[in-house]
Amino acid sequence: MRFRFRRAGERRARRRSRVVKSALLIALLAFFGALLDPSILPPVGPLATRPERIEARFTLCGQGHSMACVVDGDTIRLGHRRVRIVGIDAPEVKGAKCVAERALGERAANRLLFLVNQGGFDLVGHRFHNRDSHGRDLRIARRGGRSLGGTLIEEGLARRYLGAKLDWCR
Repeated sequence: MRFRFRRAGERRARRRSRVVKSALLIALLAFFGALLDPSILPPVGPLATRPERIEARFTLCGQGHSMACVVDGDTIRLGHRRVRIVGIDAPEVKGAKCVAERALGERAANRLLFLVNQGGFDLVGHRFHNRDSHGRDLRIARRGGRSLGGTLIEEGLARRYLGAKLDWCR
């Protein structure tokens, strides 16, 4: 009888060990996946592109002719190049689904305009994920090691982007 209990206990221990190993493997895969996704973890070391210094005076796009302008709270234009700020989702201005989203989108765009005009900042990309499906360059905007997108999130003008846009009209 004692032999049976011992076997059952061993089986439970092995099963528990497999569950722990599986959970550890899933956590490791999630961590390494996050390293390759700049919206989750900012690129560092060899995963990051060389910082691109931006020293331009920005306007809001559509207000006169400017080589540097803010499209909305998470996109800027530099000449013919569009740059999407990674890691944030700001409300839309042109494609807004409700009046509240448009109003918040305009506030986010104006705040981003203010932030980019406070002096030079760096754009840093991820070596393996640097363009989106719309052809925009994916970059993190930083000044003094601080994320400009993070500032918009802290102020409630954007959300952390984790792969899906959420509804701003609720």
